[in-house]
Amino acid sequence: MSVSRILKWVTGGLEAILGIPFLGASIIIGFFWAPLGIMLILHIITLVLTKKDGGSYVGSILGIITSCIGWIPFVGMTMHILSAIFLMIDANKVDVASNRSY
Repeated sequence: MSVSRILKWVTGGLEAILGIPFLGASIIIGFFWAPLGIMLILHIITLVLTKKDGGSYVGSILGIITSCIGWIPFVGMTMHILSAIFLMIDANKVDVASNRSY
């Protein structure tokens, strides 16, 4: 399993937690919106590694957008849930690099 795929599982799980209505909002507001910045950095790292591996990067792009607009109350919650779904779908796909036969 590649590092980008592991990071997709991690960021997808974190996005799922942030998408839980009152818990996610409490975490984000309680830490003064720092989780959104941390998630932005994680999504950028995941995107770079995924592009390097040649994998699907839709979830990472959606996560970056979510990190930028996640401070909007109901829009942010919906985006966190969508990002989690897309990241976990991407993470569940077989790695392109490991599927090659030499």
